Amino acid sequence: MIVSNVSLSCGVSCPWGVSDGKTVVTQGGGSGSLSPTGHLVVAVCLGFIGTFGFLNNLLVLTLFCRYHTLRSPINVLLLSVCVSDLLVCVLGTPFSFAAATQGRWLIGRAGCVWYGFINSCLGIVSLISLAVLSYERCCTMLCRMQADGTDFGTAVAGVCFSWVYALAWTLPPLLGWSSYGPEGPGTTCSVDWRTQTPNNISYIVCLFTFCLLLPFSVIMYSYGKLLSAIKQVSNVSTAVTRRREQRVLVMVVTMVACYLLCWLPYGVAALLATFGPHNLLTPEVTIVPSLLAKTSTVINPVIYIYMNRQFYRCFKALLRCSSPDRSSSLKASSPATKTLGTVRNGNGHDVPVVLASVGPPTPTDSANSSLAVADDLPPSPPKIPPLVQTTPPLQTMPTATPKPRLTLVAHYNG
Repeated sequence: MIVSNVSLSCGVSCPWGVSDGKTVVTQGGGSGSLSPTGHLVVAVCLGFIGTFGFLNNLLVLTLFCRYHTLRSPINVLLLSVCVSDLLVCVLGTPFSFAAATQGRWLIGRAGCVWYGFINSCLGIVSLISLAVLSYERCCTMLCRMQADGTDFGTAVAGVCFSWVYALAWTLPPLLGWSSYGPEGPGTTCSVDWRTQTPNNISYIVCLFTFCLLLPFSVIMYSYGKLLSAIKQVSNVSTAVTRRREQRVLVMVVTMVACYLLCWLPYGVAALLATFGPHNLLTPEVTIVPSLLAKTSTVINPVIYIYMNRQFYRCFKALLRCSSPDRSSSLKASSPATKTLGTVRNGNGHDVPVVLASVGPPTPTDSANSSLAVADDLPPSPPKIPPLVQTTPPLQTMPTATPKPRLTLVAHYNG
């Protein structure tokens, strides 16, 4: 069934020929072939992507295995992204790199089907995992219950869903719904974008909708809700929270921009190849979106891992051959506590207030909570002096003053 699908979808555009039932590799393929200089540039790009993608993701796996503080439910989803990207660098990129160095596909039609299937499956795993990760972050931050840092059930379910979902959308071309074949100049393989039949077009439309637009919509919705919550916090909190809002905003914009940079050109090129004229896209144009999509294996660890302070501390500890800071370990192991209450604002309406704190309990928690709630009352400023007068003088305390807890206040206006 696989050989039949490939032979029907390729036609005269295959980078191989067929003679007496045997595969004979020929020069070029796809909609044409690149010049020798073009193939060299593609080979250099693929070599860079494969090398740094492999090293980045391998380093993430090393950190996860070495430091127990990183083994949290949310990091399990990050681990799934790294595993899928690492497998792309090991099982896919070397074949396209070798083909680019020779200017032709080297491992025949069965290898083309294998390459197209494995790259499509692992790419969709990465996309769905990022969507599940964003939704999990949103639910964790906005949930009104205490976050359980030892419950891995939801995270493992998200990982299993990502892989099963990817298999559900990449197995159909092996069974007759569309097919895998060469793309671009014939040095890479993917879903057959060019055969304009109802069978093929229906699959491509579904793939574009459920494997590109749907994950992007989930990411935009989840991070939009988070930004909205942080924005409400910044209206009633200090400059520290505003700086945190700006940092999260930069993080979210970077994630969305890199997602669009890596995958949107590939999706647009696929739709143009499917619905546009037969020779609309040149080999030079078709190879660029493919390279951008593969670049995600390098970018994902940088954005989702090395911009994470917890991973970054462990990374510095690994370079120094030491243990991570004790403070970071305590922050990672301390459960996040959340309390829910209501206050009456100046208009006479009850406003829900969520107090999310990280760290061990301290005697000043009740005072901090009172100050945080009092900040939402516009008619009169909070009465700070009475609260201060009830506190014993710091000079009489023999022990060092404990570090204050980090308290996040989010107001939901319904």
